[in-house]
Amino acid sequence: MTDAEQIRALLQARADALHARDARAVVAFLAEEVVSYDLDPPLAHAIGRSHERSGLEAWFATWTTPIGSEVRDQHVEVSGDLACAYGLIHMTGTKTDGETVDLWFRSTICLRRVEGAWRIVHEHSSTPFYMDGSYKAATDLKP
Repeated sequence: MTDAEQIRALLQARADALHARDARAVVAFLAEEVVSYDLDPPLAHAIGRSHERSGLEAWFATWTTPIGSEVRDQHVEVSGDLACAYGLIHMTGTKTDGETVDLWFRSTICLRRVEGAWRIVHEHSSTPFYMDGSYKAATDLKP
């Protein structure tokens, strides 16, 4: 398998773990220290695997259904022991308060080969916002 194929397989396995709401499996793909610029505050999460797992478990408890995670326009670039994967993610599912989630967002994931295995060292997820002065997140956009 090429490096790009290995990374695509890792990202699919991670999406499958997210779908199953399996926090232990999701964090297994992270480096020991990972920096995340996620959709939720604060602006940056500089965390280790154990902290990330507890945060995921709390978030997973807010869902009643599996979490859908469809990737569109995925690109993977590899240079030696560093790689970058980016594309659009479609998250779907139902929350415990009855909210139906149908959200497209942008995702960039940086990986490093650590002891022969690819690990996520940085993740950045974002939604655009309207530049009309409202600064409202543009969560209604679809590709």
